Amino acid sequence: MEIRGAVAVDRVDPGWLPRRMGAYSRSQIPDDFMRQAVAECAGIRLVFRTEARELELDVRASRMVVGESLPMPVSWYDLTVGAALVARSPSVAGTRVVFSFDAPSTYAVPGPASTVRFEGLPAGSKDVQIWLPYTDEVVLSAMRADAPVSPPAPGETLRWLHHGSSISHGYRAESTTGTWPVVAALRAGLELTNLAYSGSAMLDQLAARTIRDTPTDMISLKIGINIVNGDVMRLRAFRTAVHGFLDTIRDGHPGIPLVVVSPVFCGPVEDRAGPTVQDRSRPYEWSIAGGTAEDLQQGKLSLGVIRTELEEIVAARRATDAALFYESGLELYGAQDARDLPLPDNLHPDPNAQRLIGERFADRVLARLNPHATVTN
Repeated sequence: MEIRGAVAVDRVDPGWLPRRMGAYSRSQIPDDFMRQAVAECAGIRLVFRTEARELELDVRASRMVVGESLPMPVSWYDLTVGAALVARSPSVAGTRVVFSFDAPSTYAVPGPASTVRFEGLPAGSKDVQIWLPYTDEVVLSAMRADAPVSPPAPGETLRWLHHGSSISHGYRAESTTGTWPVVAALRAGLELTNLAYSGSAMLDQLAARTIRDTPTDMISLKIGINIVNGDVMRLRAFRTAVHGFLDTIRDGHPGIPLVVVSPVFCGPVEDRAGPTVQDRSRPYEWSIAGGTAEDLQQGKLSLGVIRTELEEIVAARRATDAALFYESGLELYGAQDARDLPLPDNLHPDPNAQRLIGERFADRVLARLNPHATVTN
């Protein structure tokens, strides 16, 4: 059995803890929200070959919630054979990590371990992937099966590493196989490492180092929405931060295909500056712009400004880096898509839009980078 999609796996008591960031960079994480986002298992899966019809997985899981007494949401474990989702199993994380942006004093309330069970799997020998919940940190304690389990069949599948925000992490997708990077990877037949960190795609060097040090055959970087969400940079700093981020990655991955992807459509901050804030007049989540169009004259950033800058930066760097490409996020989810598949909170795509983005990314970007990929409809 192999654990894929992690950059490291730590031996802990009682089991194994997959990680999506190296230890040195984890030591520099600036806040609790990013620490939990990095810990969550977006894109991480167990891969093995078996004739088993029934499987059990013992886990000790943690999930972030906003209150200690609120009911814990269901977390989904997905099982795929090839590109097909053949089984799903619900579970509830035993430990809750309590966090709220209104009162960000994070603490954990420990809870019990749980067992995830799959039944009625297809007969015969098969390569199986069990995708862990993108919402949870998961310690893997034990696995049982009604037939022997062995390493997966050897192959030469190309590796794709992606970095982005909560949209790439998968927020609002029903389960991990519904997050757009996994949709794209399964469709294109690639091995995914998803280094998207919800709320934390800030061009941090700790993320760039992790990407630099992770073996891969192609890279995509979805840049911009979190910069605007937090209003963390002005145009001057953004330009050099993008260059520095790309330089660090190229130190470890010279010459491989690297795609810079600008933000998908988000109406509140298309032409107005961030930050994005909650509309307190509504009884549900609804993001609006905290800045104005006039703020852009002072160097603040909108998504429109970021798309222009990213396209110009990539064009300039291509003079010495022919394997660097630009993809507009509006080609993945644009204004018309927002009318057809509205953002339920005015910020994050719903499950149908997540799938649409993944299918388009596989067809528009991954097939171009990997002409040998077999795109599965």
